[in-house]
Amino acid sequence: MMTLIPKTNLDFISKRWIFFGISLTLMALSFVSFAVKGLNLGLDFTGGTLLQVQFSQPAGIDAVRSALDKAGINGVSLQTFTGRNAYAISVKGKQENVNVIGNKLKDALTAGLSGNAFKVERLEYVGPAVGRDMTKKALWAMILSFFGMIVYIAFRFSNPLWGAMGVIADFHDIIIVVGILSLTGKEIDLVVIAAVLTIAGYSINDTVVTFDRMREHLKLNVRMPLGELINRSINETLSRTMMTTATVFLAILSLYFLGGEVIHNFAFTMLVGCILGTYSTIAIATPLLYEWAEGRNSKKQSQQPEKPQAIAQQQQGYSKKARKNAQNTPV
Repeated sequence: MMTLIPKTNLDFISKRWIFFGISLTLMALSFVSFAVKGLNLGLDFTGGTLLQVQFSQPAGIDAVRSALDKAGINGVSLQTFTGRNAYAISVKGKQENVNVIGNKLKDALTAGLSGNAFKVERLEYVGPAVGRDMTKKALWAMILSFFGMIVYIAFRFSNPLWGAMGVIADFHDIIIVVGILSLTGKEIDLVVIAAVLTIAGYSINDTVVTFDRMREHLKLNVRMPLGELINRSINETLSRTMMTTATVFLAILSLYFLGGEVIHNFAFTMLVGCILGTYSTIAIATPLLYEWAEGRNSKKQSQQPEKPQAIAQQQQGYSKKARKNAQNTPV
C-alpha cells in the first residue's frame, strides 16, 4: 500500500511551551483587536435598509452586484427570488437614513443596468431583532454543545478533565478565529456564526481521535512515561489528521475562490478554523493534559517524602531517649 505521509517520530511535548507562547500571543492580539477595532457586525446584528426591486428583463446577480460596486456601495447583501427577476438588496444603516440609502441604491441600479427598468416593491428599515434572537440561540447552542462534549468525553475516557481540555482547545480556536475576523475587517453575520460552530465540532473531532489512541496506549503500555505515550499517540494519528485536514482544506479553498461573494466570509472563516482545529489538537489539548498530569504527579511526589522524614525524626527521638535512660539507670 502506498503511504502518502511517512511514519513520524516527532517530540511534540518538548515543544509545548513554544506552542503555548504562540497561542497566547495570538489570543492577546485577538483581544487587542476586539478592544481597538471591534467586530464588523453584519446587517443581521445592526439593522439596515431593505430595498426590494423587480426588473422588467432578466438581470444576473453578478450584474446587479457590479452596478452597486461601481457606485461605491459596499457591504451589500443580495437575495434573489426565482422566476420573478426580483432582488432584495440590504445595506447596513440607521433607520433615519432609509430614504437616503434607498435613493442611492436606485440611482446605482439605474446607472449600472440602463435599459432594464425596474419597479420598487419594498423600501423599509430592517431591525436587528432577528439577529439578536439568533445570536442568543447560537450562544446557547455553543454552551450546550461544550457541556455535551465534556460529558461525552468524560464518559468515554472516564475522566472529565479530558473533556475540559478539549473544550479549552475549542475556546482557543474560536477566540483566535474571531480575532482574525476582527483584524481583517470581515463582516460577521449569521452564516459566519454557523462557520464558527462548525469549527468547534471539527476541532473536537480531531482531539477525540488523538485521545482515543492515548487511551489505547494507557491500557497496553502501563509503564510508558506519559510524555512518550502522548508523542506516540500524536505521531500515529498524524497521518490521518493531515490527510483529513488537507481534504477539507482543498474543498473549502475551492469554495473561497469559486463560491462567489455570498459565501466568501464563510469560506474564509472555515479555512482559518480548519488550520487552527488541527493545530490545537496537537499543540494545546494534549500538552495541557500532560501539564495537568505532571503537575498532579509532582504534587504527590512532594508529599510522599514527608512520611519517611517523620519516621526518621521519630526514630531519632527514641534513640536519644533510650541513651538518656541508659545513662540514668544505676549499675
